[in-house]
This record gives sequence, C-alpha cells and structure tokens, in this order.
Amino acid sequence: MSRHPSYGKASKTQQKRNVLKRFERIDVLRKLGKWKDNENKKVTGLPKTPSNLES
Repeated sequence: MSRHPSYGKASKTQQKRNVLKRFERIDVLRKLGKWKDNENKKVTGLPKTPSNLES
C-alpha cells in the first residue's frame, strides 16, 4: 500500500519553519537581550521576533 501524495516527503520536515513556538520565541528574545527571566513572566502577547535567529 502506498502513501498518499499529500503526506509529502520525509525531507519536507527538514525545511525551515516560518512560525516559532513560544519557548523558541523566548529563546530568541533572550539572545536579543529583550527577555529577563526574573522580570518577564507573561508568555502571551510576545513581541514579534525574526525567525532566522532561531538555530
């Protein structure tokens, strides 16, 4: 039985994602110096971050 073409190829998961998860955005904000663990507790309404810094 073959896979349906809509499932794509296995290498498709290796592509760069455009959307970051919350913990990834917090990591990017830490690298930029805009997130301080002892001050910032709110994880909703995070500012936009460039996705190319997440690596």
